[in-house]
Amino acid sequence: MRILANENLPRAVVEALRAEGHDVSWVWEGGRGSSDSSILDRAQREDRLVATCDKDFGDLAFRSRTPATCGVILFRISGSLDVQSRLICLALRGPAEWRGRFTTVTNERVRMRPLPPP
Repeated sequence: MRILANENLPRAVVEALRAEGHDVSWVWEGGRGSSDSSILDRAQREDRLVATCDKDFGDLAFRSRTPATCGVILFRISGSLDVQSRLICLALRGPAEWRGRFTTVTNERVRMRPLPPP
């Protein structure tokens, strides 16, 4: 899976995703301080899903009518970095179609909503 990890995603999570074989570009490593809208634009250009812990992406994605070919995954997982990494990797192993959706992943469930058409 091609992922653009927002800079607020912990390093341990990014490393765990990479170890699972995901192609992860991390904003912290190139583009620190980028605005949320520029991150969404970059994800669209690079054909990546946005992975974030920032709730503002939901409002931005729906208000700005982010193109549905992108997708946003909001992680709201509590616990140690090991727990977060394990649960995030487990959620992404599922057969779900992440593209074109705003997905919230918590400790208990995964909730998906379609992004509006552009």
